[in-house]
Amino acid sequence: QVQLVESGGGLVQAGGSLTVSCAASGRPSSSFPMGWFRQAPGKEREFVAGISGSGLFIYYADSVKGRFTISRDNAKNTVDLQMNNLKPEETAVYFCATQKGPYYNDASKYYNWGQGTQVTVSS
Repeated sequence: QVQLVESGGGLVQAGGSLTVSCAASGRPSSSFPMGWFRQAPGKEREFVAGISGSGLFIYYADSVKGRFTISRDNAKNTVDLQMNNLKPEETAVYFCATQKGPYYNDASKYYNWGQGTQVTVSS
């Protein structure tokens, strides 16, 4: 079982930037896709971005295209989500997740979750 630990959350002003990171252990990260999700209070979890094991294929939700960038370093077993021009409504707990299949852009395939890191965007 791959273990995931997120970090890098915090408080940022609207329009600001923040990068959250996820460290994976237990299996070489290059063998599986990784994704970032977020969940705001009272809302359903939202699939934000996904990246294939190789890093060649990337998915973004429409709401973050052009502002968020997902990247991975397979040598370090990490995946980052750089977030620019953040909005107050993007305040949420951000989770990283993995899956066993190649479906980097399919939210339903992700099943292994980290504990999450809080991102708060002030207006």
